[in-house]
Amino acid sequence: MKNFIYLILLLTLGACAISDNERQEISLNGSWELTSTDNQSDIPTVFESKVPVPGLIDMAKPVIQNQDTIYENSTFWYKTKFKLDHAKIKNVKLKINKAKYSTSVYLNNQLVGENSYNFTPSVFDIKSALNKSGEENVLIIAIGSRNNLPDTVANGHDFEKIKYIPGIYDDVKLILANGPFISNIQTVPDIEQEELRIVANIETDNPGQIIKSSYVIRELVSKKVVASGSNKNIKLIEKGNIDFTVSIPDCKLWSPENPFLYELEFSTQNDKVKVRFGMRNFYFDNNKGYAMLNGKPYYMRGTNVCIFRFFEDPERNGLPWDKKWVTKLHEKFKEMNWNSIRYCIGFPPEEWYNIADSLGFLIQDEFPIWTLSKGFEEFQGGLTSTHLSTEFYQWMEERWNHPSVVIWDAQNETVTDVTGDAIKKVRHYDLSNRPWDNGWGAPVSESDCVETHPYLFQRYNEGSKPGPYGGQFPSQLGPLKDLLTEVRIPFNGPNMKSPRPDGKRYNNPIIVNEYAWIWLNRDGSPTTLTDRVFRICFPEADTPEKKHEAYSKHLGILTEYWRVHRNSAAIMHFCGLGYSRPEAPRGQTSDNFTDIKNLVYEPHFLQYVKPSFSPVGLMIEVWDKAFKPGATVDVPVHIINDTYEKWFDTIKLSIISGEQVVSQQNIECDLEMLGKNVYNLSMKMPSENGKYKLVAEIIYKDEPVKSIRDFIIE
Repeated sequence: MKNFIYLILLLTLGACAISDNERQEISLNGSWELTSTDNQSDIPTVFESKVPVPGLIDMAKPVIQNQDTIYENSTFWYKTKFKLDHAKIKNVKLKINKAKYSTSVYLNNQLVGENSYNFTPSVFDIKSALNKSGEENVLIIAIGSRNNLPDTVANGHDFEKIKYIPGIYDDVKLILANGPFISNIQTVPDIEQEELRIVANIETDNPGQIIKSSYVIRELVSKKVVASGSNKNIKLIEKGNIDFTVSIPDCKLWSPENPFLYELEFSTQNDKVKVRFGMRNFYFDNNKGYAMLNGKPYYMRGTNVCIFRFFEDPERNGLPWDKKWVTKLHEKFKEMNWNSIRYCIGFPPEEWYNIADSLGFLIQDEFPIWTLSKGFEEFQGGLTSTHLSTEFYQWMEERWNHPSVVIWDAQNETVTDVTGDAIKKVRHYDLSNRPWDNGWGAPVSESDCVETHPYLFQRYNEGSKPGPYGGQFPSQLGPLKDLLTEVRIPFNGPNMKSPRPDGKRYNNPIIVNEYAWIWLNRDGSPTTLTDRVFRICFPEADTPEKKHEAYSKHLGILTEYWRVHRNSAAIMHFCGLGYSRPEAPRGQTSDNFTDIKNLVYEPHFLQYVKPSFSPVGLMIEVWDKAFKPGATVDVPVHIINDTYEKWFDTIKLSIISGEQVVSQQNIECDLEMLGKNVYNLSMKMPSENGKYKLVAEIIYKDEPVKSIRDFIIE
């Protein structure tokens, strides 16, 4: 009761304090009432449970529905109350950042709006439905089930999810302001000219109205003012936009290494909005095949976050909405030498993007469509490019001021023309002209990237007949010799799935954001996709710890392989956060934590995978698993430098038996910034039979970076 009284008091006092030109945003996050009905019910009168907002309905106490199968044919009713002093306020809007599946809003028993979209914000004008100032208002939000969505909206289909838990999974707030009302701002950095273009969308009752506006730009942390001014008597142009440019001399650039942020404060006569932004540009060099960040080549090393799968993790609880936990998660990603993340098949809460901005990550932001080669009509049959372009525009409008968001990703592993056609309809709205990724669809522009998922170990999965997708066996030489002897161009992307009619390749820069196919659950058990892989490729890994070690060693080797040949612009591990479902119904993939609440990595993952992502990286190009006693073996050692600094040091190449160094060579290395080299060495193998390791080692920033190959002498 105390919390409820405090919420009403906060809302009432907050609204009273608003000045004529000051916007106020009042959070409605907190504990709401909840009940459920069938889909045809009227507004219920009894709400028997409490549920946190933001969150999901399985967090309700007492439990409303908590099940291991899909949530279907139900409506979930959220209820809260508030008071406002709004007599002198022209605009009162309700913003629900994200909710699924489908949203209907009732205020004081009046339907004020509906929205079938599930991954973009809902904004409703509620002024006319408010009770008199100071009187209590009853807000009810109805959330549906996925199976009742119209087929003309994206539904987030994912072959590896089972529940599709409904809920208001992002912030809810009231926006109070007078006019002219600022509905959106797009910041467009130009780092070469040291300028910021500002495009503000203004709502007025009079299109063509003369608007007075002003701005202040500050450094976010220090609050130092770097630019300010006013625009007097500007007549609104098309769609109510005010469009102008501000000089920011000696601006500080944003990057993952230096995530420097600014804040724009933009005002009209009676409204004021603050927007964070960073001065940076990002694009792909189509000729060189890599990303360009702030005018320099930039190699992307990263991971994936499957937030909607994590929503179905048995240990999820309220972690996605715990800012300290989310911040620590991204800090753990930094610990792995990652500078990039694909938010995969769905969008996390908006606060995650603020954290990525502040800590410094490049985000590939992926819209939740995944239907494989022939499934689009089955799973998204009524969704046209016209429908989808509306959702795309709302997504872009919410995200385009985040410097972390550098790639719009329209879909994952889907063959369809719909996403590409939708891209064509909306890409011009992003004035920063970010590149797009169209999954398995044909790239829309030469400036876009293409993603590939070269799952080399997939051939050892279950399969009715031997082929690239399962049923094969490794040869006696071992899987590494079979898979990595050839220098491959990353595959399993648009060139295979949506090839050009003329048979030529798409020359777009390549992103590898999935690879390996050797997942383990957090407890060390294989997933449904890797039972056979571990059985036939790693039969000696007969305990969970041994499986974790085999997994991490081989993931590290595959990471080295895809990085050192420089055939792709990005290497992104799958995945940094997902679910772990070792019990029935078992899951297909997983992340690499052993303690998800405290974000503890599995130790072998840190030992073998972290070095493989080192900015200065190594690879021993030796794939044999056995040698003859005393044989002389060629040992090419690849080294790459992702940094903007020249690197001088020694490569130490050793043969080790247990803890004993059997033989060793030292090679002085002088590597240019962004450079690569191969040192062709030879090593004489030991004369005694047994198990050995071949280890190449450097020191980068006081940490050892090793490439390791196990072999036997027989």
